[in-house]
Amino acid sequence: MSTRGSKTASSDQVVARNPKARHDYHIVETWEAGLVLTGSEIKSVRAGKVSLKGAFGVLRRGELWLEGMSISPYESGGYANHQRDRPRKLLLHRREIWKLIGAVEQKGFALVPLDLHLRTGYAKVTLALGRGKKLYDKREDLKRRDADREIARSLKRR
Repeated sequence: MSTRGSKTASSDQVVARNPKARHDYHIVETWEAGLVLTGSEIKSVRAGKVSLKGAFGVLRRGELWLEGMSISPYESGGYANHQRDRPRKLLLHRREIWKLIGAVEQKGFALVPLDLHLRTGYAKVTLALGRGKKLYDKREDLKRRDADREIARSLKRR
């Protein structure tokens, strides 16, 4: 019996999050994609030296790439260190990529990384298909969140 893939989502170690993604986009659907990294990059990821701020997914020639993700150079990397902001290839099944191609071609949709985590030693990105929010949507979400906090506080006091 193989233990591969039997781990639950709670065993994931989240390395980096992109909190602005949920603030700026209505999340329609999410996928978990593998990430092609070099040796010094995975060591920096395990050390938590990653930023997803401003990162986005791009479809090029039938392949999915992650642009704008910053992985700091590994301290002990020496001459074999990696570039900080290079595009990194994402690994998904062909049918998932075809589905993404159809969705991203629609106006207003974007591929946004929500978080980067380690699962059984491999770096994975939770990628979301999102539609950009308007300014009034963002304000409405903030008001709803504040109202929920107030309700929780009042219930806690009782």
